[in-house]
Order: sequence, then structure tokens, then C-alpha cells
Amino acid sequence: MALLSDASSGIAAGTARRGPITRLLEDERRLGIALLAPTVILLVLFIAYPFVKGVELAVTDTRVGVPGPYVGLDNFVHVWQDGIFRVAVWNTCLYTLVTTIFKTILGLWLALLLNRSFRGKAFMRAFILLPFIIPTVLSTFAWKWMFDPTFSVINWVILHLGLMSAKLVALTVSAVVNFPHFSQIAIDADLAPLFGSGRINWLGDPTLAMIAVIIVNVWRGVPFYAISLLAGLQTISPELHEAAAIDGAGPWQRFRHVTWPLLLPVTMVIVLFSVIQTFADFQLVYVLTGGGPANATQLFATYAYQIGIGTGLLSQGATISLAVFPVLLFVVIVQLLYIRRVETT
Repeated sequence: MALLSDASSGIAAGTARRGPITRLLEDERRLGIALLAPTVILLVLFIAYPFVKGVELAVTDTRVGVPGPYVGLDNFVHVWQDGIFRVAVWNTCLYTLVTTIFKTILGLWLALLLNRSFRGKAFMRAFILLPFIIPTVLSTFAWKWMFDPTFSVINWVILHLGLMSAKLVALTVSAVVNFPHFSQIAIDADLAPLFGSGRINWLGDPTLAMIAVIIVNVWRGVPFYAISLLAGLQTISPELHEAAAIDGAGPWQRFRHVTWPLLLPVTMVIVLFSVIQTFADFQLVYVLTGGGPANATQLFATYAYQIGIGTGLLSQGATISLAVFPVLLFVVIVQLLYIRRVETT
């Protein structure tokens, strides 16, 4: 009896000595709030507050060091009447659309290759991520050197190895730019200076500059698509392909009727994240072209930076940044509705 009494008193004493951390861990409601608190604080500090501050700046006439009065929607009207802003809208939509298409196609093709069994598969899966994990500024500087008209490796390969003459390059680009009104005069008048002395000025011509920016973005984005789609492919049971093969389905039929329907929800989520990231792309374009030449590669982010930070017009810069929000919101809603419909069918 004495032993039982001592044990009971010890348990009671231990219970009484429970600290606040122990009580917190035992209370699921408080524990949930404690675990969510850091995430909520980060979201408020780095997403909610900047967004509210941006809205506040957009409806005022604030400049660097000069708080401005409330002007309502005047900044939005002024920005929409800006010709460069409309160019940036077109460039951003074109840039996002083209890069998303190429990244989806190339990423899917690469994922299908990596899903096969071959020697060094694990190494290749890790190696393919290098373009995505290298810092954007560092890799973009490397590409900027590769596109340099004087020291370009691409020019050296194209011209000095005789793969394509400068005249043929000019002819091809001119055909794309001036179609269907293509003529030899377009080469001599517009594009011939770009190819003088066997040099292709990739970043000095509006069309070639946009092509160069798209190439670099696709190069950076394909690994993300490939690895993400590869993860989706890993969830598809091989038995489904075996059953389809037994029924006489060929490789294309197995992909079309088995692989693609099961991979479509994953693909839509990847495309959703990619569109959001590409629409707000800044580092790559700013380092490679700075929005030039002649605003040919100007995007929402680069133009907002030039206006808001470069000229000190914070309100107009915030207005340009907020102009992306309705577009992205519409894209997100459409894709989420489509994903929900695909998952329920």
C-alpha cells in the first residue's frame, strides 16, 4: 500500500509539473494554431502587406520620398494610354504563350525518355535539373555572352563552321518578319546591317531579341516540366500499358488513351505554376536585354521596375504591377475549373 501511495503521489506530482509546452502539445487546437502561425506571419509580411501597399500606391500620386494625394483610378487610365505599356502587355502574353507551349512539349518528351530504363538513369535525372537550379542571373549572363555579336559561340558555330551563311540567316528571319510581304529589299534595307562581317546581332534586333529571350526561358523551364511530369508518370501503373499492349494498342495509342488522360491533371497544375512564374518573369529579361531593343522585350515586370524604381514614379510602377493581377486571376480560375472538371470525369 505504501508503494502504491508513493507511485500515485509521484504521478500526481509529475502531472502538476507539466510545463506550457507539454500542455500545448497535448491540445490539438492550440498545437494547430502554433504550427500555422509561422506560415501565416510569412504570408502576411511578404504577400498580403506588399499587395495592400501596392494597391495603396496605385490609387495615389506617390513618388520617391514624396507622399502623394489620393487620385483614384487616374493612374490606371494613364498607364493604359501609354503605348509602351500596351507593347509590354502584348510581349508578356506572347512570351508566356510561346514559352509555355515549348516547355510543355519538350518537358513531356524528356520525361518520357527519363521514364525508360537505361544505364545512368539516376545520374541523368539529377543532371537534367542543372539549368533550373543554377541562379538565374548567373546562367543569363552566360547566355548573354553566347548571344554577343562579337564573342558569340552561337555565331561561331553557325557561320564559321559553315552550317548556315549569314545571307541565308538574314533571308530566313526576313521571311518570318515580313511574311507575306517578303522581298529581297527587306534584307538589304532592314536586316543586312545586323549580319555585317558575319556577325548576327541577336540582342540588337527586336525579333531576334525576343527569340533569344524565349530560348533562354525554355532552357531554364524544361527541367522543371520534365521532373514534375516524370513524377506523374511514375504514378501510372505499368499494368495499364501492358493490358493496352495485349489488346493491340501501339505506342501512340497507349500514350493517347492511357498515359495522357492520367497525366493531364498533373500537367495542368504544372502549367498553372509555370504561367504565373513566366508572367512575372523579371531577372532573365532584365539581365539579358533590359527590355530592349526599343522595348521589343519589355514585359510587365521590367517596365514596372523601370517606371517605379528607375524614374521614381512609385504609383505608376505599382499600377503596372497590379495590371498583371486580373490577368493572372482569370488564368488561375479557368485552369482550376478545368482541372476540377478533368478530375471529376
